[in-house]
Amino acid sequence: MRPLRAWPIALLLLLSACSFRNVGCGGLPEAPPPTPPEVLSGAAPAGGGSAVRVAFLGDSLTAGLGLLASQAYPAQLQELLAVEGYEIEAVNAGISGDTTAGGLRRVEQLLDPATKILVVALGANDALRGLTVQQTHDNLAQILDIALAKNLGVLLCGMEGPTNLGSDYRDAFRQVYVNLLREYQGRIALVPFLLEGVAGNPALNQADGIHPTQEGAAIIAKTLYPKLRDLVDRAGG
Repeated sequence: MRPLRAWPIALLLLLSACSFRNVGCGGLPEAPPPTPPEVLSGAAPAGGGSAVRVAFLGDSLTAGLGLLASQAYPAQLQELLAVEGYEIEAVNAGISGDTTAGGLRRVEQLLDPATKILVVALGANDALRGLTVQQTHDNLAQILDIALAKNLGVLLCGMEGPTNLGSDYRDAFRQVYVNLLREYQGRIALVPFLLEGVAGNPALNQADGIHPTQEGAAIIAKTLYPKLRDLVDRAGG
Protein backbone atom coordinates (compact mmCIF):
# COMPACT_ATOMS: atom_id res chain seq x y z
CA MET A 1 0.00 0.00 0.00
CA ARG A 2 1.39 3.36 -1.00
CA PRO A 3 1.93 5.58 2.06
CA LEU A 4 0.14 8.92 2.18
CA ARG A 5 2.11 11.93 1.11
CA ALA A 6 2.53 13.39 4.57
CA TRP A 7 -0.28 15.66 5.64
CA PRO A 8 1.28 18.86 6.99
CA ILE A 9 1.48 18.69 10.76
CA ALA A 10 -0.27 22.04 10.94
CA LEU A 11 -3.33 20.53 9.29
CA LEU A 12 -3.45 17.71 11.78
CA LEU A 13 -3.22 20.23 14.59
CA LEU A 14 -6.04 22.12 12.94
CA LEU A 15 -8.05 18.93 12.86
CA SER A 16 -7.34 18.36 16.52
CA ALA A 17 -8.42 21.90 17.35
CA CYS A 18 -11.56 21.37 15.30
CA SER A 19 -11.67 23.76 12.39
CA PHE A 20 -14.70 25.97 11.86
CA ARG A 21 -14.70 26.26 15.68
CA ASN A 22 -17.75 24.07 16.32
CA VAL A 23 -17.58 21.40 13.64
CA GLY A 24 -14.89 19.21 12.17
CA CYS A 25 -13.59 15.77 11.43
CA GLY A 26 -12.23 15.30 14.90
CA GLY A 27 -11.25 16.83 18.18
CA LEU A 28 -14.76 17.89 19.23
CA PRO A 29 -15.57 17.57 22.95
CA GLU A 30 -18.88 16.08 21.89
CA ALA A 31 -20.17 14.82 18.58
CA PRO A 32 -23.44 16.45 17.51
CA PRO A 33 -26.64 14.42 17.96
CA PRO A 34 -27.05 11.85 15.16
CA THR A 35 -29.14 13.07 12.26
CA PRO A 36 -31.71 10.45 11.24
CA PRO A 37 -30.35 8.52 8.25
CA GLU A 38 -33.48 9.34 6.24
CA VAL A 39 -32.58 13.02 6.42
CA LEU A 40 -28.99 12.37 5.36
CA SER A 41 -29.91 10.12 2.46
CA GLY A 42 -29.44 11.27 -1.08
CA ALA A 43 -32.58 11.51 -3.20
CA ALA A 44 -34.08 8.08 -3.76
CA PRO A 45 -33.68 6.72 -7.30
CA ALA A 46 -36.68 6.74 -9.59
CA GLY A 47 -37.09 2.99 -9.23
CA GLY A 48 -38.20 3.36 -5.61
CA GLY A 49 -38.50 0.05 -3.81
CA SER A 50 -36.18 -1.82 -6.20
CA ALA A 51 -33.16 0.23 -5.12
CA VAL A 52 -30.35 -1.42 -3.15
CA ARG A 53 -29.94 0.38 0.15
CA VAL A 54 -26.31 1.21 0.94
CA ALA A 55 -25.49 2.63 4.39
CA PHE A 56 -22.38 4.78 4.80
CA LEU A 57 -21.01 4.71 8.36
CA GLY A 58 -18.43 7.46 8.77
CA ASP A 59 -17.34 10.82 10.15
CA SER A 60 -17.37 14.33 8.66
CA LEU A 61 -15.56 13.13 5.55
CA THR A 62 -18.62 10.99 4.83
CA ALA A 63 -21.17 13.50 6.11
CA GLY A 64 -19.76 16.05 3.68
CA LEU A 65 -18.86 18.84 6.08
CA GLY A 66 -19.15 22.18 4.28
CA LEU A 67 -21.00 20.64 1.31
CA LEU A 68 -24.60 20.18 0.29
CA ALA A 69 -25.96 16.67 0.92
CA SER A 70 -26.00 16.09 -2.84
CA GLN A 71 -22.28 16.96 -3.05
CA ALA A 72 -21.02 14.50 -0.42
CA TYR A 73 -19.39 11.38 -1.82
CA PRO A 74 -22.23 8.94 -0.91
CA ALA A 75 -24.72 10.96 -2.99
CA GLN A 76 -22.18 11.28 -5.80
CA LEU A 77 -21.68 7.51 -5.75
CA GLN A 78 -25.42 7.07 -6.08
CA GLU A 79 -25.37 9.29 -9.15
CA LEU A 80 -22.38 7.48 -10.67
CA LEU A 81 -24.14 4.16 -10.30
CA ALA A 82 -27.38 5.57 -11.70
CA VAL A 83 -25.55 6.56 -14.88
CA GLU A 84 -24.62 2.89 -15.30
CA GLY A 85 -28.20 1.78 -14.72
CA TYR A 86 -27.83 0.77 -11.06
CA GLU A 87 -30.40 1.82 -8.50
CA ILE A 88 -29.10 2.39 -5.00
CA GLU A 89 -30.37 4.39 -2.06
CA ALA A 90 -27.35 5.98 -0.39
CA VAL A 91 -27.99 6.44 3.33
CA ASN A 92 -25.41 8.92 4.62
CA ALA A 93 -24.81 8.16 8.30
CA GLY A 94 -21.67 10.25 8.65
CA ILE A 95 -21.31 12.21 11.90
CA SER A 96 -18.63 14.85 12.42
CA GLY A 97 -16.04 13.86 15.00
CA ASP A 98 -17.07 10.20 15.12
CA THR A 99 -14.61 7.43 15.92
CA THR A 100 -14.70 3.68 15.39
CA ALA A 101 -16.06 3.42 18.95
CA GLY A 102 -18.91 5.77 18.08
CA GLY A 103 -19.62 3.85 14.90
CA LEU A 104 -19.79 0.61 16.84
CA ARG A 105 -22.33 2.12 19.24
CA ARG A 106 -24.71 3.12 16.47
CA VAL A 107 -24.24 0.53 13.73
CA GLU A 108 -27.06 -1.75 14.93
CA GLN A 109 -29.54 1.10 14.77
CA LEU A 110 -28.38 2.02 11.28
CA LEU A 111 -28.70 -1.44 9.75
CA ASP A 112 -32.42 -1.87 9.22
CA PRO A 113 -33.73 -4.95 7.35
CA ALA A 114 -33.73 -3.08 4.03
CA THR A 115 -29.98 -2.40 4.13
CA LYS A 116 -27.96 -4.63 1.81
CA ILE A 117 -24.48 -3.05 1.90
CA LEU A 118 -22.46 -1.26 4.56
CA VAL A 119 -19.60 1.10 3.71
CA VAL A 120 -17.36 1.70 6.74
CA ALA A 121 -15.21 4.85 6.59
CA LEU A 122 -14.00 5.39 10.15
CA GLY A 123 -10.68 5.80 11.94
CA ALA A 124 -9.55 9.33 11.09
CA ASN A 125 -10.54 10.64 14.52
CA ASP A 126 -9.38 7.69 16.63
CA ALA A 127 -5.90 8.95 17.46
CA LEU A 128 -7.23 12.43 18.14
CA ARG A 129 -9.68 10.97 20.65
CA GLY A 130 -7.02 8.84 22.34
CA LEU A 131 -7.91 5.39 21.00
CA THR A 132 -5.10 2.90 20.57
CA VAL A 133 -4.39 1.08 17.33
CA GLN A 134 -5.67 -2.13 18.94
CA GLN A 135 -8.93 -0.43 19.92
CA THR A 136 -9.36 0.82 16.38
CA HIS A 137 -8.87 -2.70 15.07
CA ASP A 138 -11.22 -4.27 17.59
CA ASN A 139 -13.98 -1.71 17.05
CA LEU A 140 -13.82 -2.12 13.30
CA ALA A 141 -13.81 -5.90 13.64
CA GLN A 142 -16.97 -5.77 15.75
CA ILE A 143 -18.65 -3.51 13.20
CA LEU A 144 -17.74 -5.97 10.46
CA ASP A 145 -19.01 -8.90 12.52
CA ILE A 146 -22.37 -7.19 13.03
CA ALA A 147 -22.74 -6.44 9.33
CA LEU A 148 -21.66 -9.91 8.19
CA ALA A 149 -24.01 -11.56 10.68
CA LYS A 150 -26.81 -9.77 8.81
CA ASN A 151 -25.45 -11.08 5.49
CA LEU A 152 -24.55 -7.62 4.23
CA GLY A 153 -21.95 -6.79 1.66
CA VAL A 154 -19.19 -4.76 3.33
CA LEU A 155 -16.77 -2.20 1.93
CA LEU A 156 -14.09 -1.05 4.39
CA CYS A 157 -12.32 2.22 3.64
CA GLY A 158 -8.81 2.64 5.01
CA MET A 159 -7.46 5.80 6.59
CA GLU A 160 -4.03 7.17 7.46
CA GLY A 161 -2.75 8.07 10.93
CA PRO A 162 -1.73 11.63 11.87
CA THR A 163 1.76 12.56 10.72
CA ASN A 164 2.64 14.17 14.06
CA LEU A 165 2.44 10.80 15.86
CA GLY A 166 5.42 9.42 13.99
CA SER A 167 6.03 6.80 11.34
CA ASP A 168 5.74 3.82 13.72
CA TYR A 169 2.20 4.78 14.67
CA ARG A 170 1.25 5.56 11.09
CA ASP A 171 2.57 2.20 9.89
CA ALA A 172 0.70 0.36 12.64
CA PHE A 173 -2.47 2.32 11.91
CA ARG A 174 -2.28 1.54 8.21
CA GLN A 175 -1.72 -2.12 9.02
CA VAL A 176 -5.03 -2.25 10.91
CA TYR A 177 -6.94 -2.21 7.63
CA VAL A 178 -4.58 -4.64 5.92
CA ASN A 179 -4.96 -7.07 8.82
CA LEU A 180 -8.73 -6.80 8.74
CA LEU A 181 -8.78 -7.62 5.03
CA ARG A 182 -6.66 -10.68 5.78
CA GLU A 183 -8.77 -11.74 8.77
CA TYR A 184 -12.00 -11.40 6.78
CA GLN A 185 -10.54 -12.73 3.55
CA GLY A 186 -13.21 -13.19 0.91
CA ARG A 187 -15.89 -11.65 3.13
CA ILE A 188 -15.20 -7.93 2.79
CA ALA A 189 -13.82 -5.53 0.20
CA LEU A 190 -11.20 -2.89 1.01
CA VAL A 191 -10.31 0.50 -0.44
CA PRO A 192 -6.85 1.09 1.08
CA PHE A 193 -7.20 4.86 1.53
CA LEU A 194 -10.46 6.82 1.38
CA LEU A 195 -8.71 10.09 0.46
CA GLU A 196 -6.39 8.70 -2.20
CA GLY A 197 -5.62 11.46 -4.69
CA VAL A 198 -7.40 14.06 -2.53
CA ALA A 199 -5.48 14.43 0.75
CA GLY A 200 -2.87 17.16 0.67
CA ASN A 201 -4.15 18.72 -2.56
CA PRO A 202 -5.29 22.31 -1.86
CA ALA A 203 -7.36 22.38 -5.05
CA LEU A 204 -9.49 19.47 -3.82
CA ASN A 205 -9.94 20.51 -0.20
CA GLN A 206 -11.78 23.29 1.56
CA ALA A 207 -10.04 26.15 3.37
CA ASP A 208 -9.32 23.95 6.40
CA GLY A 209 -7.13 21.73 4.22
CA ILE A 210 -8.85 18.61 5.53
CA HIS A 211 -12.39 18.30 4.21
CA PRO A 212 -12.86 17.70 0.48
CA THR A 213 -14.56 20.11 -1.87
CA GLN A 214 -17.29 18.89 -4.19
CA GLU A 215 -14.55 18.03 -6.69
CA GLY A 216 -12.60 16.17 -4.03
CA ALA A 217 -15.70 14.23 -3.03
CA ALA A 218 -16.18 13.30 -6.69
CA ILE A 219 -12.70 11.71 -6.71
CA ILE A 220 -13.54 9.77 -3.54
CA ALA A 221 -16.72 8.52 -5.22
CA LYS A 222 -14.73 7.37 -8.26
CA THR A 223 -12.21 5.61 -5.99
CA LEU A 224 -14.96 3.64 -4.23
CA TYR A 225 -17.07 3.06 -7.32
CA PRO A 226 -15.58 -0.18 -8.73
CA LYS A 227 -15.72 -2.15 -5.50
CA LEU A 228 -19.10 -0.79 -4.50
CA ARG A 229 -20.48 -1.66 -7.92
CA ASP A 230 -19.29 -5.26 -7.44
CA LEU A 231 -21.12 -5.42 -4.10
CA VAL A 232 -24.27 -3.97 -5.67
CA ASP A 233 -24.08 -6.65 -8.39
CA ARG A 234 -23.90 -9.33 -5.70
CA ALA A 235 -26.86 -7.76 -3.93
CA GLY A 236 -28.94 -7.97 -7.08
CA GLY A 237 -28.83 -4.30 -7.96
